[in-house]
Amino acid sequence: MSGAVQTGYAPPSGPTRPEPGWPRWLVVGTVLWALVLAALTWLSVRDDGPTVREQRTLAEAGPVVDRAIGDLAVAAGDDALVALLPATVERGCRVTPFADGATLERALTVRVAGAEPRTVLDRIADALPARYAAGVVLSREGARLRADAGDFVTVRGRQTENGALLLTADTGCRPLGSGSAPTPVTGADAEAGAADAALRALGRPAAGEPDLVAAPCPGGGVLRTARATAGPGTNPPSPAAVLAPLAAGPALVDTPEWYAYRAGPVGVQVDLTADPPTVTATTTCR
Repeated sequence: MSGAVQTGYAPPSGPTRPEPGWPRWLVVGTVLWALVLAALTWLSVRDDGPTVREQRTLAEAGPVVDRAIGDLAVAAGDDALVALLPATVERGCRVTPFADGATLERALTVRVAGAEPRTVLDRIADALPARYAAGVVLSREGARLRADAGDFVTVRGRQTENGALLLTADTGCRPLGSGSAPTPVTGADAEAGAADAALRALGRPAAGEPDLVAAPCPGGGVLRTARATAGPGTNPPSPAAVLAPLAAGPALVDTPEWYAYRAGPVGVQVDLTADPPTVTATTTCR
């Protein structure tokens, strides 16, 4: 028998080697570890609070903003004339490159007769609860109040062109969630009546129903503002003369641009520079 290799047959190559791959124990261990991580993640999401703003929705942050507005109103002091502004929700910001978001902001204006804006801002910063870590700094635009209401809600304050202070609390951009609708305002008869009386005294009854805004007071109760706009007409030669009989005492502000007074527990402010004039009537926290 010849030792030549027959044509068409491959020479013997020895025992067949197994294909390379992961050992069975490593595959099983990896699967188990993945299950453990998934379980821990689920427990964290269920039990732990969010740790960044992007994890809290606008709806969840709304009550924090509301409380901040009430705290600011109280910090302004009993001699301050305050007025709430309607809440605004701006959509279109980006929470992440792949997710849209929205920003909620609430605001109020503050006036203290005869006081410098910087002095009032300092007073508000000192009166806010310590958890706000509030402070006032000087910038090129003037004094600025900055504070932290918690849950990534920022508080700011500055002087406006008409001499009032504008205080805001905003959420920054975050997921919309179920949204943030203002709570319907009830029990604002005194505020609405005071605003209507001021416009009637000017000879310019309200153009429509007043806008009502409210915020919770820190110690309970509700801060309410009614905002009314004058109907067609012209202002009397001396607005102060026709508004003074409505006041419970001397005017708190009496200028050609602004007139303010108290009618019982309601603080009334008449903006005579607006066209048409606007009136705000506010009952503050006590």
